[in-house]
Amino acid sequence: MQASASLVLLDADRSARRAAGVDPGFLLQGETPRLIDEWQIVPEIWNHLRHAVDARPGRGHFILTGSAVPPDDITRHTGAGRISRLRLRPMSLFELGRSTGEVSLARLLAGDPAPASVVESGVEELADLVCVGGWPGHLGSSDEDPPLSVDDAMAENRDYLGEVCRTDIQRVDGNGRDPVRVGRFLQALGRNVATCAATATLAKDAGGPDQHVTSHTARSYLTALERLMIVEDQPPWAPHLRSRSRLRTRPKRHLVDPSLAVAALSASPRHLLHDFEWFGLLFESMVVRDLRVYAQASGASVYHYRDNTGLEVDAVVDAGPGRWAAFEIKLGAGRVDEAARTLLKFAHRVDTGRCGEPAALGVVVGGGYGYTRPDGVGVIPLGALGV
Repeated sequence: MQASASLVLLDADRSARRAAGVDPGFLLQGETPRLIDEWQIVPEIWNHLRHAVDARPGRGHFILTGSAVPPDDITRHTGAGRISRLRLRPMSLFELGRSTGEVSLARLLAGDPAPASVVESGVEELADLVCVGGWPGHLGSSDEDPPLSVDDAMAENRDYLGEVCRTDIQRVDGNGRDPVRVGRFLQALGRNVATCAATATLAKDAGGPDQHVTSHTARSYLTALERLMIVEDQPPWAPHLRSRSRLRTRPKRHLVDPSLAVAALSASPRHLLHDFEWFGLLFESMVVRDLRVYAQASGASVYHYRDNTGLEVDAVVDAGPGRWAAFEIKLGAGRVDEAARTLLKFAHRVDTGRCGEPAALGVVVGGGYGYTRPDGVGVIPLGALGV
C-alpha cells in the first residue's frame, strides 16, 4: 500500500467484485502504481493485465498481491517480460532486529570469509523466537500498539491455523474439508518438520487411532497448503558428483515459519526446552526460513542434499556455478567438529569442475562466537547472519 498510488481490496469491496464480473478490466482503472489486493479472487484479471501492460509505455503500473496462489491454468498464459514474481515470506531475524547482519550471505556467496562475531543468545530466547515467528503483526506499530507478548503471539498463531483448517483450505480448491482432519495433518507436519518424511508417513501420522487418511488425501492437503503458502518444502540439490553416490529426491518438510509447527501442536517454549531433538529441528526450520529470505535477495535458492550413503547437508544455497554455499545447522556448538567434517566430505564429493568450488562452507549455530576454522569452515551464529 505504501508503494501504490491507488488500490482496490477485492476481499473487502463487494462492489468491485461485482464490477469485475461484468468487466475485469475495470479493476485496472486508477492512478498507477495500482494495487489489486487478493487478485486471485478475480483470476480473469490476469489476461486483462497482460494486455494493459503491452498497451502502456514504461514499467511498474500494477502490483498484484494475494494470500493464496491461483491454480496453474489461471497463469498459464505467460507473463514473461511483463510480470515479475516476488514471494513474501515471514520476516527473518535480521528484519525483526534480532540479528546484527554482520555475516552477509551475499558476501559469503561472493567468496568472502565469514567475519568474527559474537552473539549472546540463550536457548530460552531462541525458543521464544521459534514460537513467536516472523509475523509483522506481532511487532506493534506504536506506543498504543506495543509488541505482543510471547503468549499472545502464540495464541494468534493458533487462531490463524484454526482459520486455515475451517475456511481457507476449502476456499483455495473448492473441496469440502474436515477441519479436524486438516488439523491432524498440520500436526503431522509439525512433528515431521525439517525431515524428509514421505507423504505416506504424513498420512499415517495424521490418521490417528480411529481415522484413516490416504496418501491421495495427504497429497491434496499438501497441494492446498502450498497454495495457501503455509507449506514450503525444501527441494533436494542435484549437483554433478565425482562419486557414484545416488541422490535422494525427497524434499524436506517445512512450514513457511516454524511457529506454525509449534501452533499446530499447541506447544510452547517450555515444550521445546524439554524436547531438544524437536527443538533442534524447529531451529533448523527457522534457519532455512532466514536463508530463503537472504538468498532471494541474491537471486539464489535454498536446497538440501542427501544421498544413498547417508551423507546429508542441511542447506545448500545455490546462485549458480561458483556461487553456492553449503551449511550444516546445529542448535548447540558442541557438534561443530562433526558438522565441519560433513561439509568437507560433501565438498569433496561435488564435481567442482562442473559446479565450481563452493564459495563458502558454514555451520550455523544458535549463539556464541563466530569465526573461521583452520579448515576454512565458518562458524556462524544465527543472530549474526543477514542479507
